[in-house]
Amino acid sequence: MRLPFTLQRKPNMRRAKLFVTTATVIFGSIVVAGLVLGIRPNFTASIAPGFYRTTRDVNTLLIAFCPSGDAERESIMRGYRPRGMQCPDHYAAILKPIAARAGDIVTVTKQGIGLNGGPLLPNTQQFEKDSQKHSMHPWPEGMYHVAPGTIWVLSTYSKYSYDSRYYGPIKLTDVIAHVKPLWTFK
Repeated sequence: MRLPFTLQRKPNMRRAKLFVTTATVIFGSIVVAGLVLGIRPNFTASIAPGFYRTTRDVNTLLIAFCPSGDAERESIMRGYRPRGMQCPDHYAAILKPIAARAGDIVTVTKQGIGLNGGPLLPNTQQFEKDSQKHSMHPWPEGMYHVAPGTIWVLSTYSKYSYDSRYYGPIKLTDVIAHVKPLWTFK
């Protein structure tokens, strides 16, 4: 005896729902396990895309931080930071390389940023518009002594990175983790 078409499809729908539920649970478990183990994905253009792990090594040059002030508002408004659990504003932390620490001298020009009298760092020129054609507000040109309790973060990986060339120094209290590459796509 042949069952009507709708009745024959029910077992397949149950299997599909079971598959989706199982896949969701597995993916969610991987994400939670990664967060618990200190693994942070990065798919932005500021540093090499891939996976990074938190470390207790405060001398590492990569950090995760929660921007404050204008950088916080602008990064959310422009969609630079997705929703997330890492920062108090319920958006994701930003991963950036540290370029300058307290005592260093940062030279800001439209053509790029130099450190301690050295040549301009690659891909650090300031732009009037970002890659999405939003107007940018570059940090004023000049020489800056990096004050205690602050650092400058700059990406030489991407010329359109949203970093200290636009918001200046960040406070060390905004840093939530030091990170090292675990696995990157280069």
